[in-house]
Amino acid sequence: MVRLACSPMNVSPYTGRKFVAGPHLLSRPALEELMAALIDAISVKRKTLFEFESTPFYCLEAEVNTPTARGGQTLVRLKMRNLLTNAVFEKSFKASDKFKEPDLESVPASYLYSDNDGSHFLDQESYETLTLTEEMVGNALDFLIEGAIIQLRKYNGNPIGLQLPIFVELNVTSTEPGVRGDSSGGTVTKPARLETGQEIRVPLFIKEGEKVKVSTESREFAGRA
Repeated sequence: MVRLACSPMNVSPYTGRKFVAGPHLLSRPALEELMAALIDAISVKRKTLFEFESTPFYCLEAEVNTPTARGGQTLVRLKMRNLLTNAVFEKSFKASDKFKEPDLESVPASYLYSDNDGSHFLDQESYETLTLTEEMVGNALDFLIEGAIIQLRKYNGNPIGLQLPIFVELNVTSTEPGVRGDSSGGTVTKPARLETGQEIRVPLFIKEGEKVKVSTESREFAGRA
C-alpha cells in the first residue's frame, strides 16, 4: 500500500467547496492509474477540461511564463471557467502542478418546459427527466424551443449545465416589412423577434415566418436556415 500525504481539509476561495479529506491509502496499481490520469499544468491548453479542488473547469486561455533568472519557476496562468457556477477567473500554477481529468459526460436531452422549480429536460438515453436550475441553464433558454435536442452535461453523473450548439435555427415571429432600418454598421438591418422571445437584428429581406440561423456565441443573425 502507498500512503498519500494530504493537507487538512480546506475551503477554496475560488469554488467555495471543501477539498482534501485527509490521508488515504492506495494500492500501487490504483496509484499508478491515478497518476496516469493526471494532467500537468503546463499541458493545459485552451478548451482543456480539468478538475481543481473537486470542481470541473474549462480553460479559456493559457499563458506560460518562463523565468529569466536562474532557479526561477515556470508558471502557467490560466483563465478558467467553473462549470458548476459559470464563474470566470484567472489563477497561476506551477508548471509541475497536476490536475485530475473530471468525470464529465454529455448526453442528448430534449427540452420539455420551465417552471418555478427550474428547466426540465428528458434524457434521451435513460428517459429520465432532469431538472436544471436557472444558474445551470444561464441564457440557453433564449435559444431553446419545446422539443429541441441539446447536449446536457453531467459531472459525476449529476446534471450541471447545457452545451449549446454553435448555431440554432429559429422562426421569426415578428418583424417590420423591409423598409429603412439601421445602417450604422454599414449593413441595413431591422429588429426581429424570434419564437423564443429573443430579439435580434436581421437584414431587410428577412420576412415574418422565415427560419433564420442564429449564433449562440454572438447572439447575432448568421443567415437563412
